[in-house]
Amino acid sequence: MNVLKPYLASGIWVFFFLLQTPIWGQSGLIKGRILDTKNNQPIIGASVGIPSLGLGSISNLEGEYEIANLEPGFYTITVSYLGYESQSRSEIQVTNSRPANIDFFLEEESEAVEEVVVKASPFKQKAESPTSLQTIGTAEIQRNPGGNRDISKVVRILPGVTTTNSFRNDLIIRGGAPNENRFFLDDIEVPNINHYATQGASGGPQGLLNVDLISEVDFFSGAFPANRGNSLSSVFNFRQKNARDDRLGLTASVGATDVSLALEGPLDKGKNHSLLLSARQSYLQFLFDAIGLSFLPTYNDFQFKWQYKLPNKDQFYITGLGALDRFKLNLDANETPEQRYQLENLPVNNQWNYAIGAVYKKFQKNGYFTFVLSRNMLNNDIFKHEDNDESLPRTFDYNSQESENKLRLEHSIRLKGDYKLSYGLGYQYVRYFNRSDLQALVGGSPQLVSYQTELFFHKYAAFGQLSKRFLQDRLNVSVGMRLDGNSYSEQMNNPLEQFSPRLALSYAITPQISFNANAGIFYQLPAYTALGFRSNDGNLANQDRLKFIRNQQLVAGFSYLSESASKISVEAYYKKYDNYPFLLNEQIALANFGAEFGVVGAAPLDDRGEGRSYGLEFLFQQRLYKGFYGILAYTLGKSEFKNPAGDYVVSSWDSRHIVNAALGKTIPIMNQKIRKARNEKRESKGKAALTKSVVNQELQLGLNIRMQTGLPYTPYNDSLSALVQNWDTFKEGLRDYSQLNSERTNLFYGVDFRVDYKWYFPKWSLQLYFDIQNFPSQAASQPRLILEQGDDGNQPITVINEGQPNASYLLRSIDNTSSVTVPSIGVIIQY
Repeated sequence: MNVLKPYLASGIWVFFFLLQTPIWGQSGLIKGRILDTKNNQPIIGASVGIPSLGLGSISNLEGEYEIANLEPGFYTITVSYLGYESQSRSEIQVTNSRPANIDFFLEEESEAVEEVVVKASPFKQKAESPTSLQTIGTAEIQRNPGGNRDISKVVRILPGVTTTNSFRNDLIIRGGAPNENRFFLDDIEVPNINHYATQGASGGPQGLLNVDLISEVDFFSGAFPANRGNSLSSVFNFRQKNARDDRLGLTASVGATDVSLALEGPLDKGKNHSLLLSARQSYLQFLFDAIGLSFLPTYNDFQFKWQYKLPNKDQFYITGLGALDRFKLNLDANETPEQRYQLENLPVNNQWNYAIGAVYKKFQKNGYFTFVLSRNMLNNDIFKHEDNDESLPRTFDYNSQESENKLRLEHSIRLKGDYKLSYGLGYQYVRYFNRSDLQALVGGSPQLVSYQTELFFHKYAAFGQLSKRFLQDRLNVSVGMRLDGNSYSEQMNNPLEQFSPRLALSYAITPQISFNANAGIFYQLPAYTALGFRSNDGNLANQDRLKFIRNQQLVAGFSYLSESASKISVEAYYKKYDNYPFLLNEQIALANFGAEFGVVGAAPLDDRGEGRSYGLEFLFQQRLYKGFYGILAYTLGKSEFKNPAGDYVVSSWDSRHIVNAALGKTIPIMNQKIRKARNEKRESKGKAALTKSVVNQELQLGLNIRMQTGLPYTPYNDSLSALVQNWDTFKEGLRDYSQLNSERTNLFYGVDFRVDYKWYFPKWSLQLYFDIQNFPSQAASQPRLILEQGDDGNQPITVINEGQPNASYLLRSIDNTSSVTVPSIGVIIQY
């Protein structure tokens, strides 16, 4: 912790210096366009207003609007136009350094709306996904205590989301495994959103996306749209913000883990080309070294979006992101048994990945076509040298590549009778390469698994969704279907075998209260690590044994939307799994793996796995209202899979009770009253009144409380682990899967606190923040087995039956602490 003291002292000095500095500045601006969502045509004469201030504007012939002379801060905007559904957007941040560029896309109302009049709400609800949808704005991501501006950490406060430990971003949603989530960035699929991703699953210690470029995130924990396939637990739709169109702007951030630089603005005088661009470089290794961890990760990443404004209102853009991750061992961190255990077991892991794609939207009178062409690739290199000495042979050697070339065609159209139809086709060409030399436990003894594979196959899909409102807009019904197939095997090549129907409905009991439900069947392809695994004879070991994973889901609940920007919802869910990959050596479902570094699924498998997950979720959420915001979420859930005897056993993600609470307050330090008092003071001295607004200095306080019951784990087989040949090979305890998940970790809780202070200068802004994560906290830990050799690591190893075939080491158990209090400070400059 001593390494953080100079940073903390400097931050406090700068904070108090700027607190005493008189600051003057220009007023803020909100601008954008009001467009028809079906054809991208401007809506002329739409009313745009800020209800809290009584300010407003009317859209012009190009659909453009502008609200000027605003104090820096957060605002809610409402847009309305006769014949269209009103919309509301909350927590729009206004600064002096850049205009807030917010576009609205309005949908036509049904032909006759007589009884139910629903006011515009900041909470989004879609016809195809009336349940299980949460929308998160960039302000919520940036200010989240303990989130470190990382979307994967921010969603942990939402219902149904389980955490594993404080250093990883594995998303365990409604009892599903980490590999059951899908991510889309402006319509382009991104395989993972974390650095050091676990291949065959997801997650990692640090997020990949730069939130300075993100406008909004739609998080689906069920009721997935038909055009978003290959998911069983969640879908994330990330939308990047519009680049400013007045000039080039810059945002620089220095945080606890990295330094980032983001550039945005027009590229030509005609403002036909615009660019969003960011680059980040980490110094996470210094933090990990300071808190005594045995691994030192470093990463670099980039993210961009180039957009071309077409004269006919069509849209075209290219977007992408990528990462270069390096991971080395901290050989000096070997003082404690836990540190030495990590050094013995953690391999070196180097990765790089990217995703890039082009999107063209062709608009017509009553709809539009969307063409998406993209490519993504992951290169994963993992190895371990004997005694961590590079001059000695490698005991573990793994190199793998995944690449996908994708094409998706969609057509969205509004038909007569107020029907909304969307349909399309998808195609992917896949290449998977793997070269492995590793040890596996087979029949209680280590066995060398050595193979090389190169796999090529095609994936194809068709989908459609039809929605309509009935009963004067009280009832909203959406039906959809999806077909998926591929050329990997005969079991998967017929898309009719993967017919995925879905039905969603929402009924407005009152203007504020609605009943919502969704039912559907969803399919997901097993990971490429499983599909490409070969036996020692060179054959694809799992080709005739695996199918698409099948999941039946049912979700139903009620929601209440208040007039003070708050929401209360209760949802019950049920998920039934079939055809889940089943590990033949361990005799358990693969769903129990995926929240550690390394690789998941590269093993002999078949499709006998069966499981289920069900629960009840409660959510209260308050958008920013009179300076306050908050969220309270509670989940009661159960997740379980069958064992070889056919009995249900709790899965590794079975956290029965999850409670998350967040509360925040925004405090304007220099507001309208201060400006008025200063004007009166100046007038009393015979001076002119202030012609420029006094810029608000803004203080934000945030508190986040997380608590959940411990996760199940499988105890060690002590005798099998202690065998000399096994310990010398694996350097860690071996699980007794006959006692699958029969133990649980301790109750986990953690408290995060964050303070932000902002200054708004005439053409730039400055933000300082202090964030402390997991203070106080109690870790959800599993014990570890280590050799009995004393805390200093110098005592001789005691051997039982030395020289005999059953020779064993003497082992002992130690606690594994997975939660550490981490303080951090950061600086954000926007120009």
